[in-house]
Amino acid sequence: MTSPAVATTTSQAAAPAATAAPALSTPAHDTGLLLLRLVLGLTMAAHGSQKLFGWFGGGGISGTGQFFTASGYPAGDAMAVLAGLTETLGGLGLAVGLLTPLAGAAVVGTLINAIAVHGAGSFFAPEGIEYELLLTAGAAALALTGPGRYAVDRLLPVLRSHRLAHGALAVTLGVVLAGALLLVRK
Repeated sequence: MTSPAVATTTSQAAAPAATAAPALSTPAHDTGLLLLRLVLGLTMAAHGSQKLFGWFGGGGISGTGQFFTASGYPAGDAMAVLAGLTETLGGLGLAVGLLTPLAGAAVVGTLINAIAVHGAGSFFAPEGIEYELLLTAGAAALALTGPGRYAVDRLLPVLRSHRLAHGALAVTLGVVLAGALLLVRK
């Protein structure tokens, strides 16, 4: 016969094993991250190609440069190239899961500037910042969580197993660089 104290101890010891948290990297989790990366990344790459090449009804470097100049940035054409490259390369990096923390940070930094230019007069579209804010949060989330199993980062030894520190450092870098760029804006 077992004493009640021993039975309680035995059941308490077994309880943590039965209620252990599931592994974070499941096929469903990785597929969800892949979907988010593809939609967000390709959306940003398309925005960048509008600036760089005038595709999808964009202004190209000249038209986008005029917009940047009118928005108070110095050297409008150079800013158009910078924004276009950042959006295109950052977006493609997110889509394929290559250097995901840096790709996410590039998108975050670009969108912080977009939010500043767009203004915070309203939250909802068409004058609001809801779209830019949603893309910013998605890019930051991907930088912080990592790309999941279905990504090129899995082939890079340093990023094979994502670390929160990589994402946090990258997002911080994106925010700091965005802030520095906003300081040169008139």
